[in-house]
Amino acid sequence: MVSLRARIFLGIMRLMSMKDEGLLNVEQNRENLEKRVFLFRKPKNVEVEQISIRGIPCEWLIPPLSDKDCVIIYLHGGSYIAGSPNTHRSIAARIGKASKIPVLFIDYSLAPENPFPAALEDVIKVYTWLLEQNKKSNKIIIAGDSAGGGLTLATLIKLRDENMVLPAAAVCLSPWTDLALTGDSVKTKAKEEVMVTKSELQQSVKLYLKEADSKNPLASPLYADLKGLPPLLLQTGTKEIILDDTTRFAKKAIEADVDVTADIWPGMWHVFQIFGNLMPESKKAIEKIGEFIQKRLF
Repeated sequence: MVSLRARIFLGIMRLMSMKDEGLLNVEQNRENLEKRVFLFRKPKNVEVEQISIRGIPCEWLIPPLSDKDCVIIYLHGGSYIAGSPNTHRSIAARIGKASKIPVLFIDYSLAPENPFPAALEDVIKVYTWLLEQNKKSNKIIIAGDSAGGGLTLATLIKLRDENMVLPAAAVCLSPWTDLALTGDSVKTKAKEEVMVTKSELQQSVKLYLKEADSKNPLASPLYADLKGLPPLLLQTGTKEIILDDTTRFAKKAIEADVDVTADIWPGMWHVFQIFGNLMPESKKAIEKIGEFIQKRLF
C-alpha cells in the first residue's frame, strides 16, 4: 500500500506540473531541474571533496566510517541533457551512507554540447583511472538513475566488449534502457507519470544521439548482448512511463544468465528514491540498495 506521505508528494508534483511540455528548451530544462531538488539535501555527515579526473569534474562523497577500499561510481539522471552534482548529490550520498562506501560522483559531459558517446567515454576514463589507482574491480560498484541508469548498463557492455575487468555489480534506478521508446508503458503509463513526457524524451534523444542509431546497444542497452554482465539490481515504480525499460531488460538479462533483481515498487514514480528520508518507500528502497551493495562487496 502506498504511504500517506507518498500520496501527498504525488499530489504536490501533479499540482506543480513537473513535466516539461512543448518544445524542449535545454537551458530552461537544466534550470528547472536545479530548482526542483531544493527539498533533497545530502546527509550532513557526508563529506564532499571536489576532484578533477582527466579533465572530468567529479566529487567524492564520503560517509563516516566508510570502507575506503571500495567505491561506488554514481551517474546522475537528466535525460543526458541536464543534471549535476547539485541535483543528485543527495541521492548519491544516501546510497553511499546506506552502503558505508565512498561515492565518486561523475559530472559527465552533457548533450547537445557533447553528444553520444561523450558521456560514456567520460565514465570509461574515470573507471580506468580508478583501476590505475590500484582500486580492485571487485570492490567497485557502478550505480545511476534514469539516463544514468542506462549509462551504467552501457558502461558494463563497453567494458565487457573491450575485454576489461568488470565491476562487482551495478545498481540502476528507473534505468532508461531503450532510447527508441518502443515499450508499451510509454503509452499506457503516460497519464500516471508525473516526471517526464514522451515528447520530452523524444527531443532529448535527438539532442543526445544526433545521427546515431537509437537502438545502438551503447546508447540503448536493451538491444545489447547481455551475456557476462555482473549482478544487477534494477529498481523502478509501477507509475513509470519507462517501466518497460526495466521489465524487458530484466527478462533479457535472465535469459542471458545474468544475476538480476527487478525490484518493482507499486505506486511509485520515476526515481522516487530521490525523496530519501522524506517518505518510507524511498527510505526503504535506499536501504535495500545498501544491502545489495554490501552483499556484493563483502
